[in-house]
This record gives sequence, structure tokens and C-alpha cells, in this order.
Amino acid sequence: MKKLVVITGASSGFGAEIAKIFNADGFPLLLLGRRTEKLAEVAKGMDNVMIDSVDVTDYDQFEKAIRKAEAKYGKTDLLVNNAGVMLLGNVQNQNPQEWQTMLDTNVMGVLNGTQIVLNDMREREHGTILNMSSIAGRKTFVNHAAYVASKFGVHGLSETIREENSAKNVRIMMVAPGAAETELLTHVTSKSALKDYAAWEESMGGVVLDPKHVAETVKFMYDMPQEVNIREVDIAATRQDS
Repeated sequence: MKKLVVITGASSGFGAEIAKIFNADGFPLLLLGRRTEKLAEVAKGMDNVMIDSVDVTDYDQFEKAIRKAEAKYGKTDLLVNNAGVMLLGNVQNQNPQEWQTMLDTNVMGVLNGTQIVLNDMREREHGTILNMSSIAGRKTFVNHAAYVASKFGVHGLSETIREENSAKNVRIMMVAPGAAETELLTHVTSKSALKDYAAWEESMGGVVLDPKHVAETVKFMYDMPQEVNIREVDIAATRQDS
């Protein structure tokens, strides 16, 4: 039996594609997200898969779900911290609650998941935590201030935790995608930010990244031997200029 793979934000986008590619290779999965019906759709026809409705900002709920899956499939060997929210807006007038939501999910959620699985991995001197960041964790974008802050946070915490755990043979990896065909934009409340984003997509010929290629990248990184850590991959549509 292959080892347990846990994926947060697995109900759509990158998470759903990562689930498909690991399931096709026979890995037992724990798929986490807030929308159970969406998770059930992703898991349809899959073997050795558990789904659980979890808010990654709720540490206890998150831990219970992981321990339940570990009781069935053994310890987590790969955690993909993929859950994230992107609420575009300008700091002059954006609702501060939206900043808080992004920081809680995009930063606290990643820290929570990491702590839940890290000590077991250190003990076994085996395991991988892969954090889904963004090109916005490397450079700035207009109307993205709080989102950029959260993703710069993911870049910083990933590299720090990687350094701290390298001697224990635990891999901390990061993937930073550019604009992609995901549901991230569906929660944006700022009409002007959405308009600007749509214009930017058009400037790329309307061609953005297909999430399946991000999933292929994650699988490639994980499939490397445990003593090889592909620390960070930045991946975007060729036409994306920024």
C-alpha cells in the first residue's frame, strides 16, 4: 500500500487535479475542503479515499480529520497545503475582514497543517509538505496588497521551515503558480479589481494556466527520492508577462 497523501482545498482547481493524479497512481487520499458535495464529486469512482469538511483555520477540526485518515491508511507522507483564498481589492477601500480571511486561510491554515504532520515526519525522517503559494509570493500586483502579503508569508515560512527540518530529512516544497483556471476569483467583491484582472487575462490572449499541469508538477516533485528536495517551482502560462 502506498503512503497517505492529504490535500487541502481539494474540491476544485489545483487540489482536485492533484487528487486525480495521485489517485491514478494508487495513493490513498484524504481530501479536505469546506464543500462536502464538491469533494464527493472529486472523489467519485476513486478507491482508498476519505473526504472531510474542514476549515483549515480550525486547528482541532483539521487535526481530527488527519488523525482519522492516518488511523486507516498510516501516517501522512505528503501534505499539500493548497487551500487558499484570493480576495482582490485596494487597501484604500477594501473591507479589512477580507484581509483577515486571506491571512487566516493562506498563512495560518498552512502553519496549522504543517504542525499537525511535522513531528511524525521528523521522527520517521521521512515525509513531504508542499505549500501552494503564488507568483504573488515573489512579486507585487496591483489590487493584490493583502493577498501578496499572505503569499510572501507562505514563501517566507516555507523556506524557514525547510531550513529547520533539513537535518531530519523532511522536505518542505513550494509551488508558485501564475494566473490559472481556478475558482479563486469567484469570491472577489471588488468590481474594479475584477475588471482589471479580466483585462490582464485578455492581454495574455485569454490563455491562463491549466491546473492539470500544476498537478503534474507536484507529482514530479514528490516522486523525486526523499533525499532530493525541489524547493520551489514557479509555473505560469508562457504568455503571462508578469
